[in-house]
Amino acid sequence: MIVDDKVIEKLAKLSSLEIDENKKESLKEELANILSFVENLNSIDVSHVDATFTTLSGGTPFREDIARSDDEFVEAVFKNAPKSENGYFVVPKIIE
Repeated sequence: MIVDDKVIEKLAKLSSLEIDENKKESLKEELANILSFVENLNSIDVSHVDATFTTLSGGTPFREDIARSDDEFVEAVFKNAPKSENGYFVVPKIIE
């Protein structure tokens, strides 16, 4: 993948960041280096490696999944939210 001004502008829009014109060239180089590194990962043979692993002996411990409602906790969370409505967080629209 080639990182050009079009890609930088798309990334800036998607991330809602303003990228300084002076830093665009260095950002292009850094992103190109990162993508090059990731492309190198495709050449590694992982056919002999298990898809998942854990460092815990006996596997991952599970807890019982019990649904519960704690109204005081919910109120405390929404009290600290900038905006909420009907038990949901209200956030600005970011996708057009």
